[in-house]
Amino acid sequence: MIDINESVMQVLLAFIVVGPLLGAAAALLPAPPGLKGKSPEQAVLRHGVTVTGAVLVAAVVLVLGFDHDHPSKMQASTDISWIPALHVRIHLGIDGISLPLLVLTALLTFLCALYSYSKMPSGPSPKAFVALLLVLESGTLATFAVLDLILFFLAFETVLIPMYFLIARWGGEGRAGATWKFILFTLLGSVVMLLGLLLIGITAGTFDMVALATDNGRSLTTSVQVIAVLAIGIGLAVKTPMWPLHSWLPDAHTAAPTVGSVLLAGILLKMGTYGFVRILLPVAPDGFRTFAPYLAAFAVVGIIYGSLACLALARRGAKGDLKRLIAYSSVGHMGFVLLGVATMTPTGVNGALFANIAHGLITGLLFFVVGALKDRTGTTDLDALAEETGHALYGKAPRLGGLLAFAAVASLGLPGLAGFWGEMLALFGAFDPHEDLSRPAFLTFMVVAAFGTLLTAAYMLIVVRRVCMGAVPQDAPQPGLVDVRAYEFAAWTPLVALTVVAGLWPRTLLGLTDPAVQQLLSGGTR
Repeated sequence: MIDINESVMQVLLAFIVVGPLLGAAAALLPAPPGLKGKSPEQAVLRHGVTVTGAVLVAAVVLVLGFDHDHPSKMQASTDISWIPALHVRIHLGIDGISLPLLVLTALLTFLCALYSYSKMPSGPSPKAFVALLLVLESGTLATFAVLDLILFFLAFETVLIPMYFLIARWGGEGRAGATWKFILFTLLGSVVMLLGLLLIGITAGTFDMVALATDNGRSLTTSVQVIAVLAIGIGLAVKTPMWPLHSWLPDAHTAAPTVGSVLLAGILLKMGTYGFVRILLPVAPDGFRTFAPYLAAFAVVGIIYGSLACLALARRGAKGDLKRLIAYSSVGHMGFVLLGVATMTPTGVNGALFANIAHGLITGLLFFVVGALKDRTGTTDLDALAEETGHALYGKAPRLGGLLAFAAVASLGLPGLAGFWGEMLALFGAFDPHEDLSRPAFLTFMVVAAFGTLLTAAYMLIVVRRVCMGAVPQDAPQPGLVDVRAYEFAAWTPLVALTVVAGLWPRTLLGLTDPAVQQLLSGGTR
């Protein structure tokens, strides 16, 4: 790692948060400054790649300058008074919990911009598309970097508008109903969440998340904590999404363009679980302890429900949409994240944070590959897709088939790949939960969740068998599917590589999160 001055780190973090917003404004100008292309459309798409690339480079430099010997310490901190009357401050900072999510956001947004440069979704002007993509990136990065409850809420809500328009204007069939369901669910959850945030801030006399975490709920009565956890938890659970507040997700994924699905699954779902860890666990521990068994119960129901829904969609003749299947699989995978958080133990919470990153990498790759299949065959219906490929994607497009199989086995939690560690640590956390929680109840949750891993393996292997593993007849015509293109290879390779690296060397990520989690659970962060 390199030694970077703290003031430079502050500037880097500020640029990472604000840079995409400035880039979005520049994208709407008559011609993005300093960039030329064969057409104005190409120029603005190149502008999107340039801005997201610059943010990714800044995030990598931030990682290199991060003090890895003290990942529990808030670094690159900026703390400026904004609204003194309300005690609201512009407070930014990163630690071992937020840094991986910051880098994941910058990476996935850059890969989406790179992919769109060669495969722009059909729809209105690319100017609006690039501007919305950059506003979405800015809001998500701010969510993981801000340390003030009001700023967290503002950043949390900022992402709703660009995602709404990305689905509504560049989405596919059923996009009108999907966008309305998406916006209604998330907005209603956010209204309740705001009331909980205000209750904490007004009662404690500060909205500063670091001060509140250090106080560890001592300035909040148990009744205030219970009400706040219920209100804030509902808003976070909608975004996660937790069963039974998940029903907006399958429709949104099915209607969204490829990059919309990648960003929705890979980044936006992480905002809810991050809020559970960053806000509720340290700020209202007594209130969270009251609801932890119920959160775990909803989590394991989501694991089983999501897996059974995927099995129903995967069976022959079910008219199952592959994008919808992956969306339901996300309900199950995020259930493991919530189970890990509900254990209130370092093991479980570290597993939840690891599973967050793994899900972003693997599900992002899955949606990229399924989007490519739709471009080639015109469908994501499993029966039609199997017919188009002759059940033999391996034979007709071997690299594309291999990537689909790789993403599928990574998603089912194959040891040696990123999907394994988060789910296993969440199960270990449930085996030995916090001492104030019922161990028999959590042992039951662990057994049910472990059964969910078997169901996950079942539906993923069914998908691979139906689409990839048929025999190509000797007298069959030449393969009619184009294999992986150069721009697809460029956009997908980092996800494959990081999935392998995180699976083989989990300490790369756990070395960042564990000290920060230990301190967070023991009473705050410095």
